[in-house]
Amino acid sequence: MNFLNKRDKAAIAQRVAQDIFDGAYVNLGIGMPTAVANHLPKGIEVVLHSENGILGMGPQPAAGDEDFDLINAGKQPVTLLKGGAYFHHADSFAMMRGGHIDICVLGAYQVSVKGDLANWSTGEVGAIPAVGGAMDLAVGAKETWVMMDLLTKTGQSKVVSSCTYPLTGLACVRRIYTDLCTLSCGPDGLRLVDTVEGLSHADLVNLIGLPIQPASSAGH
Repeated sequence: MNFLNKRDKAAIAQRVAQDIFDGAYVNLGIGMPTAVANHLPKGIEVVLHSENGILGMGPQPAAGDEDFDLINAGKQPVTLLKGGAYFHHADSFAMMRGGHIDICVLGAYQVSVKGDLANWSTGEVGAIPAVGGAMDLAVGAKETWVMMDLLTKTGQSKVVSSCTYPLTGLACVRRIYTDLCTLSCGPDGLRLVDTVEGLSHADLVNLIGLPIQPASSAGH
């Protein structure tokens, strides 16, 4: 199925940013989640954390203004806001493990209906696993959100009844942001938050192949 209104990566990042609250301490994972920094709403204060030891990151630098001594966990150049700081890796992980991060936004290979997360390995022979700090973030942050395409390149749903890839964390994901919809997940299963224009609830259920409670009972 082709969806003309499918969200691109920037649009998914913007959708995630809409739900971040004023005063939140937020960790943005490697890959797609880093784009969220460029779409934070004006008028609110959000303190961005990077697991390699940065607090108070700003948006990505303009071309030509990069400082490659100031990078995030994905080795991408970043900016530092006034009052920001960088510090030892161990202190950064103490923040993550100690419950001092309000929200972490991670990429994923699979998320189960109950919020189990698989995002560090596909288990394929020869694949390079990338554990990083995802396991610490997934269970240490007060809320874990996932940002990903809903379907694989072969059309399989990444939202599944049970993860088949190696797990990062159990029952840790609360919100799933994708190119076609936003879902919440947990002990009661999947709940619809929103979809792109032109995609019905029935179409989405057909794509994912799992029951999804309607948006009217999901809240926001």
